[in-house]
Amino acid sequence: MKQENPLITGFNTPYETVPFSRIKPEHFEPAIKKAVEDAKKEIDNIINNPEPADFGNTVEALAFSGMHLNRLQQILSNLNSAETNKALQEAAEKMMPYISDFTSELLQNEKLFERIEQVYQQKDKLQLNDEQNMLLEKTYKNFIRSGARLNKKDKKELKDINRKLTELSLKFTKNLLHDTNEYYLHITDSARLKGLPKRNIQQAEEEARKRQKEGWIFTLHYPSYGPFMKYAADRSLREKFYKLYGSRAFKGDEYDNRQVVLDEVNLRKRKAKLLGYDTYADYVLEERMAETPAKVMAFLDDLYGHAKPYATKEWEELNKLAREDNIDTLQAWDVAYYSEKLKQKKLQLDEEKLKPYFPLEQTLEGMFEVARKLYGIRFEPAPEIDVYHPDVKPYKVFDEKDEFLAVFYADFFPRPGKRQGAWMTSYKPQYIKDGKNSRPHISIVTNFSKPTATEPSLLSFYEVNTLFHEFGHALHGMLSQVTYPGLSGTNVYWDFVELPSQIMENWTYEPQVLEMFAKHYQTGEAIPYDYIEKLKRQKQFLEGMATLRQLGFGYLDMAWHYRYPEGYENIVSYENAALDPTRFYEYVPGTLVSTSFGHLFSGGYAAGYYSYKWAELLDADAFSIFKKNGIFDKQTARKFRKLLEQGGSKHPMELYKEFAGRPPQLDALLERAGFKSVNEGDKK
Repeated sequence: MKQENPLITGFNTPYETVPFSRIKPEHFEPAIKKAVEDAKKEIDNIINNPEPADFGNTVEALAFSGMHLNRLQQILSNLNSAETNKALQEAAEKMMPYISDFTSELLQNEKLFERIEQVYQQKDKLQLNDEQNMLLEKTYKNFIRSGARLNKKDKKELKDINRKLTELSLKFTKNLLHDTNEYYLHITDSARLKGLPKRNIQQAEEEARKRQKEGWIFTLHYPSYGPFMKYAADRSLREKFYKLYGSRAFKGDEYDNRQVVLDEVNLRKRKAKLLGYDTYADYVLEERMAETPAKVMAFLDDLYGHAKPYATKEWEELNKLAREDNIDTLQAWDVAYYSEKLKQKKLQLDEEKLKPYFPLEQTLEGMFEVARKLYGIRFEPAPEIDVYHPDVKPYKVFDEKDEFLAVFYADFFPRPGKRQGAWMTSYKPQYIKDGKNSRPHISIVTNFSKPTATEPSLLSFYEVNTLFHEFGHALHGMLSQVTYPGLSGTNVYWDFVELPSQIMENWTYEPQVLEMFAKHYQTGEAIPYDYIEKLKRQKQFLEGMATLRQLGFGYLDMAWHYRYPEGYENIVSYENAALDPTRFYEYVPGTLVSTSFGHLFSGGYAAGYYSYKWAELLDADAFSIFKKNGIFDKQTARKFRKLLEQGGSKHPMELYKEFAGRPPQLDALLERAGFKSVNEGDKK
C-alpha cells in the first residue's frame, strides 16, 4: 500500500504542528508542485474576479494566497539548515528554484499588478487602517521592485537571475557544511592539550571515540573550535587549526565558494541595474531604516572614528602581554588566546569558572522566567508535539490569561546535518483570518556544547547571550498580533529586526536576573557577586576591537554590494582591501572570510550586515529606558510588548517613537561601549 504524503493530506496534529516523523525527502516534490498549482488557482480567482479591484478582493486576497506553499517552503528550508542529508539537499536543490520561478512569475503578472495598481491609485479615499495601509504599500512596492514594470525580455532575465541566486545560495551552504564536517584537528599527544579546559578535552575524546580513532578530535563546529583557539597553549596547533577554519570552502576543489560568491555578486548587481538602481545596496536599502548606502557608510565611519583609538590601545595591550611569551608580532591565531589571558589578568575572570553556573536547562528556565516577569507568558513542555530530531525540545506557550500563544521549538546541539551558527525561524506565522487568531510556531537553533558523560551542557557566558538573543527574535514571532501573515513577527525592516533580539542580551548582565538562575550545577551555590561585577565590566573589555571586527564585516558587505571598482574578481585582494582598515594582524594566506560568510551569501544579510550595529544603537537606547524605569517595570514592558506585537504593520521608526517617546540616540551605545561621545568631547 502506498504511504500517504502528509505534506498533501494535511496535518492532523496538536495545533496543526508539522508531523516531522512522517515526512520523507521524496514527499516535498509532489507536495510543492500541488501547492504551486493551488496557489495559481487562487491568483486566477483574484485576476478573474468580475468585481472592480478593491482592497479586500485583491490586496487582502493576495496576502492570504499561497499559504500552504509558503509553509512547505519554510519546512524544507528549515530542515535543510537544521537536519539535512543528501536526499533532502537534493530535494531543496530541485524545489527551491521551482518555487523561485513561481514567485517571479507571480510578481511579474501584469493582470494582477493592474488590479493592485488600481487599488493603490485610490488609496487616499479608501479609509484603510495603519496595517492595511502598510500591506498596500508593501504589496505595491514589492511588485515594482520585482520587475512588474519591466518589458517581457527583462522580466525573463530577472526571473532567471532569481532562480540562479536561489541555486547559488543553496550551493554556498552545501559547500560550507561539507568543509565544516569534513575537516578536523586530530591530536594523539596529550602534552599538546596544555591549557585546554577539562570538559573540552572530554568532548574531544568522545568525538575521537565516535570516529573510532585514538586520542582527541577537535572539530570546526564552534563549540569545539572556539575554546581551542581561546585556551590551547600550543601555538603551532592554534595556527594549524585557524588556517583549517579560515580555509573552509576555499581549497580550490569542488566545494570552493569563490566562484559562488562572484556569481552572486554579479547577479545581484545585474538585478539592481535591471530594476533601475545604481547598485544592489541602493536596491536593498530603499526598504530599510537606513534608506541609502551613503547613510550606512556614514554610520559605519562614525562608529569607526569612535572605536579605532580604543581598539589601537587594546591591541598594544595584547602585544605587550604576548611579548612576555617572546612573541614579537601577534598573528590572527593568537588574538583569542591573548585576549583571554588579558581578560583573566585584568578582570580576574576565567570564563571556564563561570560555566558551571550556566547549565543549559537551568539557564533556559531562567530565560523563561525573564519572559514571564516582562510579558506574563509561560512555557510548558509539550512531548506530544512531533520533532525532527531527538535533541529538539517542543513547548506550548501561554499568555497571562492562560490562552494558547505559540508553539516553541528549541534545538541546541551541533550535529553533522546542521549548519553552524545560531538562528531563529518560523514554521508557521501568526495571522487573523475569518475571526480566528492563528498562532505561530517558532524555533530557535543553536550549536551549544553537548553534555558529556559526566557533565550537563554548560554554557559559556557568550552562549548565554546567544540564547537570550535568539529568544528575543522568538518573542518577536510568538507575541505577534497582526492580521496579515506577511506583516507578522520578524517580517520587519532588516535593520530593525535585531532590536528585539539584541535588547534581550542586556538582561543577562543584571544582578537581579543572574541571581534568578545562575547557580552552580553541583552545589546549587548562587553565582558570586564579584563574578557579576566582572561580567558587567567585561561588556567594555576589548570593545574597541570587537566593534572594529563588526564594522569590518559591514565594510566587506558594502564592498561587495555597493563599491564595484575594477579588480574585484581577485577575491582575496579585494576582501583584504575592505577588511584591512579594521584589523591589526596580517592577512593569513590560504584563508578567506567571504567563502564562509553565510550571512551575506546564504542568509539574507546582503547589503544589510551593518544592521547589527544599527540595532545596537536601538537596543542600547531602548534598554536605557528600562534601566531608568526598572528592568521589569510593567508599563515599560507593556510598551515594548506593543512594539513586538505590531510586527511590520507600521514603519519601525514610528514603532520606536511610540515606545520611547522620541527617536533613538547614539549616546547610550557609546556609554555602554565605554567610548567617549562626541558631545562630551565638544564640552571639553
